[in-house]
Formats: sequence, structure tokens, C-alpha cells
Amino acid sequence: MDLTNTVAVVTGANRGLGREFAKQLVERGAKVYATARRPETVDIEGAIPLRLDVTDHASIEAAAKVASDATLLINNAGTSGELELLTSDLDAIRDQIDVHYVGPLVAIRAFAPVIEANGGGAVLNVASVLSWAHFPSVGAYSVAKAAEWAMTNVVRQELAPKGITVTGLHVGYMDTDMAAHVESGKSDPAEVASTTLDAVAKGEPEVLFDELTRKVKAGLSAAL
Repeated sequence: MDLTNTVAVVTGANRGLGREFAKQLVERGAKVYATARRPETVDIEGAIPLRLDVTDHASIEAAAKVASDATLLINNAGTSGELELLTSDLDAIRDQIDVHYVGPLVAIRAFAPVIEANGGGAVLNVASVLSWAHFPSVGAYSVAKAAEWAMTNVVRQELAPKGITVTGLHVGYMDTDMAAHVESGKSDPAEVASTTLDAVAKGEPEVLFDELTRKVKAGLSAAL
């Protein structure tokens, strides 16, 4: 996929990794719809701010009508939260699932016909090392990211005949607002974005960005 001629829709593009994706795509020559719940917070020169809230499915449908020339969807928007499955508020747990699994799926369902009509393209889902590493303190987040991983693998098969590749990004902590409480071991979001965009351009199915993520996935078959 030639990113120079891409028309990209990036969710959660007003900060962190999403901002890096949008910024670097503009620098590579792409047309970019930089979406956020509050589009006035998008400050990327050359990008087109667009309202999209992954928990508001009507806003996703509306964005797909505006970005009718899209060829690349980046499901990046996310939220953090230390929610245990047995004790945390169920509405808060549902919110994690809606943000990281249901919302991205709704976005794919809305944008896949657009991308197909424009000759094909790609989808990128931003998952996590916590798709596979599961701990009580981040139980809800882990469940949501595990579901996103499974969804990514399924829609990859469904969209392949339509000329749409699907890449899943898995990464540990990054130096963003969401990981401000972590003191060390954080990846540079600019490097994550650059490496991942190169992988999307090549049609690679998965990006395991850091050594921790690679070790965790490699250990999935180990005895518990």
C-alpha cells in the first residue's frame, strides 16, 4: 500500500500515539482525517479535524459519510483504567469493552464498504501486550484487548477478499499521557508509529513492537 496516496482516518488523533500516526501520515503525503471526540483539540498542521467518538456509534456513521474517500482506518482511540473484574463497577467494565472492542468493530463495519468502494486499502487496530498478559488490576482492559485481538484476526479473513488488509499492533507501555504513572520501560510513540506505518504499507498482519511483547506472545503456549 502506497501511503503517499492514502486517505487515512485516525481515531483518537488529538494526542499520544494517534497524534503521531496522523502527523506522520501527513508528512508522508497522505490526506488525513484526524478524529477526536472534540475535534477542536486536534492541532496537526495539514490534517482535517473530524468528530468521532467510538462510544457514539452515530458519530462513526456520520464520520464515514464525511470521509467517503478513505482507504485506511486506524483504530487507535483508547482509554486506561485499573478495573478488577470481580469488584469494579460493571458500567465501567462495559465502557472498556465498548471503547476497545465494540467501537473499533463498529468503525470497521462503517468504513470497510467505503475503503472497498475506493479500490481497497487497510485497517490498523491498536491493541496491547495486555491482549495476552492478564492481571487482576487491569482485568477489564485485558479482556477488552483480548477481544480486540480476536476480532482483528477474524475481520482480517473477512476483509481479505475485499482487497483490505488488517494489521494488529501490540505494544507495551509508551511515553504518552496514558502511561504517565510509569517511570521506565516506555517506548517512543514516534518510533512505534513509524514502524507500524511501514508494516501497514507492506500489508503485514501483526506488529510486535517491543521485546516484552514478543516474549509474552511467544510464551502463550507455556504451562500456567
